[in-house]
Amino acid sequence: MVWTKRILLFLATNILVMLTISILVQLLGLNRGLGAYGIDYSQLMLFCLVWGMAGSLISLALSRVMAKMMMGVRVIDPATNDPQERALVDTVYALARGARLPAMPQVGYYDSPEVNAFATGPTRSKALVAVSTGLLQRMNRDEIEGVLGHEISHVANGDMVTMTLIQGVVNAFVLFLARVIAFAITQNMRDENRGAVNFAVVLILQIVLSLLGAMVVAAFSRWREFRADRGGATLAGAPKMVAALERLRRTTELVDTRQEAMATLKIAGGRSRFMSLMASHPPLEDRIARLRQLG
Repeated sequence: MVWTKRILLFLATNILVMLTISILVQLLGLNRGLGAYGIDYSQLMLFCLVWGMAGSLISLALSRVMAKMMMGVRVIDPATNDPQERALVDTVYALARGARLPAMPQVGYYDSPEVNAFATGPTRSKALVAVSTGLLQRMNRDEIEGVLGHEISHVANGDMVTMTLIQGVVNAFVLFLARVIAFAITQNMRDENRGAVNFAVVLILQIVLSLLGAMVVAAFSRWREFRADRGGATLAGAPKMVAALERLRRTTELVDTRQEAMATLKIAGGRSRFMSLMASHPPLEDRIARLRQLG
């Protein structure tokens, strides 16, 4: 299975936030009146929408901080005199100006043999673009520019914000359906057991339904990757974007795809139908073909 770390991190943070809020709401009795003994479905849906958006918005707000912490990203001083760091910062800034970003993103790198890069952040003005040391070692300058053009396009398109809104709506349906289904399951139980069983069923359903909802988010993510490829081709040039993807394809052919991928932009490599539904990125072959069709 090949997943994008930033998407997996976003999803995991989102589920943990939702579960934490669920437990707090239950312990504090804030959902009293919305419980199984007299559900007002319109009120419950509104409550779940606010509740679900809170989880995704918190995940978005923490995205840049969490990425730095989890990936060990070292942010480069914009005034650095190191030749490699200077080249990386200058390339990102040039692409950011071409994309008309309102502020220059932070630029960083992290130690990893995998060939990878990512962009994250709560807004277009507070973005982070980071690359792995493996990418810097394995790619030439044009290929790196193609990769960075792709990542800057994610920032320019506001993909993290759009994903947050979609995740928030998915969260709302997860929270709502979990409670409605739990109500149907426990409505005939004795009152002394009903509360605890209902709470346990709700938490289990939230996890299961969140994974199903992840398929919806993954489908949007795959579409967004095609769009970012087009943006990268516009900013860096189509030949550089295609060269970057071709390099990735050749790199992934050298590793066991059953293990964690060495793949910039994290290729969707699932072989089964289920894995393809959970993949955050389309197959490299499809991405390359689409870029070539665009000329």
